[in-house]
Amino acid sequence: MDLKSYIRDIQDFPTPGVVFKDITPLLQDKHAFDAALKALVQLIGTHHIDKVVGMESRGFFFGPLLASHYKAGFVPVRKIGKLPAPKIGQTYQLEYGMDTLEIHEDSIQKGEKVMIHDDVLATGGTARAACQLVERLGGKIVLCNFLIELDFLKGRDKLKDQHLLKSLLHY
Repeated sequence: MDLKSYIRDIQDFPTPGVVFKDITPLLQDKHAFDAALKALVQLIGTHHIDKVVGMESRGFFFGPLLASHYKAGFVPVRKIGKLPAPKIGQTYQLEYGMDTLEIHEDSIQKGEKVMIHDDVLATGGTARAACQLVERLGGKIVLCNFLIELDFLKGRDKLKDQHLLKSLLHY
């Protein structure tokens, strides 16, 4: 199945000059959604994973499904002010501004093996911030994976210390 045919470009979103990769057509089609999940699992392969970390908000679509597949817990990493319990935060640079991510302090235990998941790897700021949060809590990052990687933005360079990084679709 050509999964790229289910990804649409939205010009000038969220700011002028940005071409947003919209995955909602893929999510809305039951066959494409299922094929994407199966392809992600095949891409990732076999790993012992204790927790899957998904970033707000589009990392929440496949993140819990991957956690279920790997019999792991799911940890949401959210934008500032969205988590209710004690948390730590990490500010980072987006391709179109600054933002902060937060994670609950008790969500990752020291030594737990963690998979980072998000829908798109663009400039790498969001993924790097999530990695930093996990590492500050004592987690060991097993791999980072993405549905889409925008190769021309070189986000992979910000994740050089993550020895295993896999993306399903490349643009």
